[in-house]
Formats: sequence, structure tokens, C-alpha cells
Amino acid sequence: MCGVNVSGRSLAAGEPTFVIAEIGVNHDGSCSRALELVDAAATAAADAVKLQIFSAQALLHPATEFATYQKQSTGAVDPAAMLQVYQLPESDLRKIVDAIVDRHMIPLATPFSLSDVTTIDSLSLPAIKIASPDLVNRPLLMRAAQSGKPLLLSTGAATLDEIDRTVDWLRGWSVSFTLLHCISSYPTPDYEANLCWIAELALRYKVPIGFSDHTMEPFSGAMAVAAGAVIVEKHLTHDRAAPGPDHACSADPEQFAQYVKLIRAAERLRGKPGKRVLDIEHDVRRVSRQSLVLVRNLQPGDCLREEHLTVQRPGTGISAAQSARVLGMQILKPLEAGTLLQWEMLGDAA
Repeated sequence: MCGVNVSGRSLAAGEPTFVIAEIGVNHDGSCSRALELVDAAATAAADAVKLQIFSAQALLHPATEFATYQKQSTGAVDPAAMLQVYQLPESDLRKIVDAIVDRHMIPLATPFSLSDVTTIDSLSLPAIKIASPDLVNRPLLMRAAQSGKPLLLSTGAATLDEIDRTVDWLRGWSVSFTLLHCISSYPTPDYEANLCWIAELALRYKVPIGFSDHTMEPFSGAMAVAAGAVIVEKHLTHDRAAPGPDHACSADPEQFAQYVKLIRAAERLRGKPGKRVLDIEHDVRRVSRQSLVLVRNLQPGDCLREEHLTVQRPGTGISAAQSARVLGMQILKPLEAGTLLQWEMLGDAA
């Protein structure tokens, strides 16, 4: 499985988890509030901060309706009017991107229309995040692919057939990409999180898999890492009780910092792929493995038989795994019962 490189960061199994603080629209249309959230992300040791770039007029048809969670969290009547409040001009976006870079994090953004990709290009962002609804938006995906940037695609509310088709498009366009397991429900109940799908996506598509987390469990990101996620994205807000579509399903700065801390613990526990004997195991391996031991005295020329042998610790003699191999071999010198057999004591039968 090949990794994906974003601004010098390798997104791949065994590498440090790429933690994305999703500001989204939790800045409430305020550049200063967005800058506060950038500071909170840096304090929590996030790797990247993600913005959403959109034009309500370009994105929404007059027939657009609110999702249920948006109705409940905003109280707004007109989707376009609600979304327009959260638009940021490019000048503000540039200030926020500069602040992200100054705090040694990677700036990312999600576009929702073709012109938004042009804005991303003008901001020189190193990768593009595609939201779940646009997994099937071929015109947007093609425009994003033409940017030459790696794509991070969420897979919420998508069928495997839909993901298959999109993956075929991206591979046909020679795009570097990752997929993020995601449940498009805000918030997502823990019993619907299906973190087991992370491994299924990795096996099916052979690309790095992440997790876009809409649950409210503090340990869900850590569990996703243990399940194989190499990217974790989580919404960050200044106040979960603030009015707006995403605040209630986000983490506040203190919660987000703990969330990242648990992810770092999980990646330490997860370790790196490639089963091997670790340096810290050699001592226990030496003393607790088992060796072949004689149970009676033998003389030169005697041939080893099964009844001559027992198995005992430590593992500094001929391994018990070689019990079948030594049968029939000749003793080369007098050996007493209790001898821990070594290969130099034995020879091939004449």
C-alpha cells in the first residue's frame, strides 16, 4: 500500500497519525474567531487545520432544504441565507492560512464548487479535502484532480459501488488520494460508528484510510487509529453550545486537546507494521524459550532417540522446535543426563 505525501508528511501505515482540526463554519463568519480556533488547534498539537470554502449562491439551488440537524441547531428558515453568514472573503482566508502556517501546521480546505478549487489554488494549499456528498460529484473531482494536489475524500453515506466508481475515476486521472471512513450523521451515535469499516476500506482499495469523526466519544479517534486509520479529522469549536450547524457535534478546545492526546497514545500502542522480535524481548526470549535436554547419560556413537530427550528452559540450547531434526543424530562426546544440548555435541549418523 502506497502512502500519500502532503507537504512533506507521509500519510501511511506506521507513520504518526495526521490529525486534522476541522474549523468548518465554527468560526461563525468571523476571521478573528477562526484565528482563535487556529491557536486552539496548535495548542492541542494538531497537524493540520481545515477550512471550508464556498459560495452559498453557487452551491445552493432555491429548492435546497435543511438537513434535520441543521434545522434543530440553527433555527434558520432559508438555507442560502444561513450559509451566507459563514462565507469568508479570500482576504480573510489568506490571513487564516498564514496563521496556520505560522503555527507550524498544514492548511487544508474543502471546496464545494469549481470556483472554490481556484481559490484553493490561489492560496497554495498542499492538498484538497472532498466532503462526503461530493464523492459522486465528478465535475468537482475532475477539477480538483487537475490541480495536481493529493485528495482526501470522505465516504459518508456512500455505497461501495459509488466508492468503486470514484476510485476508478481518480486512478484513471493518476491522482494521489486517501479515503476517510465517515458516517454522515451529526452527531453519530457510537453504535453506528462502524470503525471496522476502516480495515475493510484499506483491504479493498489499497490506499491510506482515515476517519472523519462525528461521534461525541473522546476516545473514538484513538480507537480509529488502533483500527488502522492514518488520518483523523475532528470538528473544533469555541463553544459546543453556540448556535450554528456544527457546534454541537464538535469538540471544544479542552476536549480537542484530550482527543489528540488519546490519539497519540493509541498510535504508540499501535506501533509499526512488520512482526519481528523487539530488542526489549530478547532477554525474556532467551530465558523463557525451551531447549532440548538429555534425560540419561549417553556415549559417543549413541544415536538420539525420543526417549532420551525432555524439554526445559532456558532457550540457550538446541531449540525444542528442532526435536524432530535431532532424532537419529550421533553423540560426539560423553554427555551426562541434564545436558543442555548444543549442535557441536551432535553429528550425522554414519
